[in-house]
Amino acid sequence: MDEKTGEVLGRVVVTQRVGWCADLVSTMARSLISEHWNTSDVGMLASGEDAEGRALPSNAWMALRRLGWGASAPEGVKVNDRIVRMAQEQAGRTLRSAQWRAELTTGVLTSWPADPAKRTADEWVNVRAAVPGGQHLPSSVIKSRTQQIASFARANGRVPADPFELEGAPGVARMLLLSACDGQQATIECREDDPSRVVLRLQLPVRPDPR
Repeated sequence: MDEKTGEVLGRVVVTQRVGWCADLVSTMARSLISEHWNTSDVGMLASGEDAEGRALPSNAWMALRRLGWGASAPEGVKVNDRIVRMAQEQAGRTLRSAQWRAELTTGVLTSWPADPAKRTADEWVNVRAAVPGGQHLPSSVIKSRTQQIASFARANGRVPADPFELEGAPGVARMLLLSACDGQQATIECREDDPSRVVLRLQLPVRPDPR
């Protein structure tokens, strides 16, 4: 139900409006991820500290704001701050999760075997020592990343310069991370007449190009 007008909305209309909002957020998040998809920025975010040595907030969107990493709406579109927060939260979580893959790739590169198709026993010891937690990492994970690097080398005549040259910025799921919002954007509460059900109130665009 549209609480402002009292109109009961059908499933198709609700799905459409959620889709508009998810498209908007994912577009902003994708742009933000691409802008910071590099060793320096991902490493800084993963370190948990800003340039002045202060601890970054645990919420991804707040951490990105501390670092000054803003998310911009598409040209000609104006959005409220909660939409920006959702985009920053999604981008921040993705960038934080990239650090482990980056460390894995760096470890494999620094201990590159003479024959990528078949490591010797000593080369296995070396790569496990170079990868964080490598002693407990399944061999299949290391082999898979080795094959990925070897494919890049065959196509480019060299190994990648860093993990982010090997692996481009990932796609972004169409989702709305409401945990980054406040009560002006979204609330959820149990129904008084039926505690087993909940009521979700959510601000959504009423057109695909909100202004």
